[in-house]
Amino acid sequence: MEKVQWKVEGMDCNTCAISIHKYLEKQGMKNVKVNYATGDVIFDAEKDHPQELLSKGISSLGYKVVDASKPVEISTAPKKFLSTHLQRFWTCFPFTAVLMLHMVPGLHLHWLMNDKVQLALTIPVYLVGMSFFGPSAYKSLKHGMPNMNVLIAIGSTAAFIYSLYGTVIGQPENFMFYETAATIITLVFLGNYMEEASIASTQKALNKIAKSQKVMAHMIAFDDEHKEQIFQVENTQLRVGDLLLIKSGEQVPIDSKILWGEAEVNEAIVTGESLPVYKTKKDGLIGGSILVNGTVKAQVTAIGNDTVLSAIINLVKNAQGEKPPVQLLADKISGIFIPVVMIIAALTLTINWILLANFTPALMRSIAVLVIACPCAMGLATPAAIAVGLGRAARNGILFRNATSLENFKTIRQVVFDKTGTLTTGNFRIAGSWFDESKINETEFRRIAFSLEKYSAHPLAQAIVKEWKENELIPWQKTEEIKGLGIQATDKNGLVYLAGSYKTVSNLTKEEGHNIYITRNNELLGWIDLQDELRPEAKEVIDYLHRKGLGTILLSGDSRAKCETIGKELGIDTVIAEQSPEQKLNKIAELNKQMPTAMIGDGINDAPALAKATIGISMNDSSQVALQSAHVVLMNQGFKKLPLALGLGRHTYLTIKQNLFWALFYNIIAIPVAAFGFLSPTLGALVMGFSDVVLAINSVRLFVKKVS
Repeated sequence: MEKVQWKVEGMDCNTCAISIHKYLEKQGMKNVKVNYATGDVIFDAEKDHPQELLSKGISSLGYKVVDASKPVEISTAPKKFLSTHLQRFWTCFPFTAVLMLHMVPGLHLHWLMNDKVQLALTIPVYLVGMSFFGPSAYKSLKHGMPNMNVLIAIGSTAAFIYSLYGTVIGQPENFMFYETAATIITLVFLGNYMEEASIASTQKALNKIAKSQKVMAHMIAFDDEHKEQIFQVENTQLRVGDLLLIKSGEQVPIDSKILWGEAEVNEAIVTGESLPVYKTKKDGLIGGSILVNGTVKAQVTAIGNDTVLSAIINLVKNAQGEKPPVQLLADKISGIFIPVVMIIAALTLTINWILLANFTPALMRSIAVLVIACPCAMGLATPAAIAVGLGRAARNGILFRNATSLENFKTIRQVVFDKTGTLTTGNFRIAGSWFDESKINETEFRRIAFSLEKYSAHPLAQAIVKEWKENELIPWQKTEEIKGLGIQATDKNGLVYLAGSYKTVSNLTKEEGHNIYITRNNELLGWIDLQDELRPEAKEVIDYLHRKGLGTILLSGDSRAKCETIGKELGIDTVIAEQSPEQKLNKIAELNKQMPTAMIGDGINDAPALAKATIGISMNDSSQVALQSAHVVLMNQGFKKLPLALGLGRHTYLTIKQNLFWALFYNIIAIPVAAFGFLSPTLGALVMGFSDVVLAINSVRLFVKKVS
């Protein structure tokens, strides 16, 4: 399967998104995600499936796929005239403004009351309006999925044809509503532009990240005499392995690794943290970050979709396209909304005609019903809030794999913590060691420990490897990592060595307070003590969770004594120690049954438990394992961002509820008000556009709202 990402233009409401979603599923596409607010369409397709046919199919529905041959990039090419709502509005506005002059007190423009003058002024507006609303309305009706443009097209056309009928029969004074037709079209274009601008503001965080992807880079090359030459190229032309020169004050053009030099780097584009991070040889640089001070030579490590920023953008776009449970009801309502409104409009016309015995006011009321109804509001309620929530999270180094995780934070009642690398910094140092001098000397003990731990990715093992680096490795015949216990190896003489936790030597010694025990043929050789420091923000985060009424649990594979010491120091409610990865998984399953549970760990050895939790939060630096197993990733060990992640989840859901309430309340109130004649079609068109803007503004509040 191949993941396809398109930008689709022409979606005006959630009905449009539903129509495209159904079409793609009917064509056999999998994991279809359509976000009408952003225009993103994402789906999985068979590699041999012709995408051109899908693009043509979407075009037949009345929408336009922008460059279907490749993922979306921000376009700077000028658009054709009348291709935007703002251009359409300004084209229509002068004619409509003149038409409305007769309503200005004190102006006696008798010539403006001439029906032929009004017809001449209305025709350009009507043609511009129908060139946009007409084809879209026709195609949506043709495919059995009427969209919002059907309501606008019918409403404005009814007013125009009714007025034209009066002109043709020579009785314009009884039928003249040209300004109604023109005003509906003009104000709807204005409302659409306002909605477009409001939605664009919800995407500003993601757009800021996207814009930082295309920059110039100083590439290092060598001439025939092996002399260094510097060439300026666009970062899109770089390949893995290319050499770069990055100077103080410049943006890192692409993901790379420092080969020479040192620098202070501002990674706020990814982590939201403005304080620069010190980087030196072998450290990684994230494309888009800024070298605040220093000059380095670096080697490109990733390009295109493999870079950290691309991964963030794609992850956020995927999450925005997800429909959380709260959206399902809104989708069902949107699917039947327009046919219901058309029925209500027909009933309004019929009942008012009978009661008032006058066709003209009955028609105006039915047009008002058509124009004021707003299915966009219900469709926009969730995507707008999610776009802002995910965008703010991404700018602060918090990545959500899907929108459901964002919503699920509202249910969390307890948080489970791994110890190493989560509550602690994960930067260990050797605090002491002991070895049995009757069996081995210090040099050999260190050599055995180094040779064993060289094959482990555990932070404890890496600390030993770093401090006790040996040039002469023991040539093992076989090595094996025993999950939750340690590393076992066999040498050429058949001797079996093991570096593991106290569980591996519980039958050999009562000394259980040490980190790593080394054995040979089940005979204790010695042990190593390592020391880790608590994160300075750990206590503050735990206190925050307690203030919010959340339970806290420490779940670790480390010794009970060490875990209880940390638990007591931080004030953690429950301590569960000496757990293997399998036991952690079972414990998380058990806790989930009691109440919704979030777990935060390092995303590698805790991967199964993270996946099992209601919400799994990874502390790993955006590794593939973390992205695949955890529901949320805190970039660059961003433990202090946990309160923000929890707060964003809760407040995003609150914003969605507020938006849905407004959307439903607006339509429930507005449609009857229009049906009973308390709103003119002109005012209805203005209020309809305003309703979407209210939702967008409420969603944008999430950018600045205090959530933690």
